[in-house]
Amino acid sequence: MVNWKRKLTSRKLWVALAGFVSGILIACGKTEAEATQVAALIMSAASVVGYVIGEGLVDAGGWNIEGGDPSDDGEQ
Repeated sequence: MVNWKRKLTSRKLWVALAGFVSGILIACGKTEAEATQVAALIMSAASVVGYVIGEGLVDAGGWNIEGGDPSDDGEQ
């Protein structure tokens, strides 16, 4: 079975996708500046996807980022 969480957070996947789309844009007659902007948008989307999946995994695990007990609010 495909581990989509792992695939979607892979930097290699996003860089490959940005390169592929940029190449297609250049082949279709778009300017290098337009292709660069599209690649930047794809990489920005990758950051958001990675963050959302990471936060979802933290929330699903019921643990805070510091690795503490979810029932412990940190106050003494």
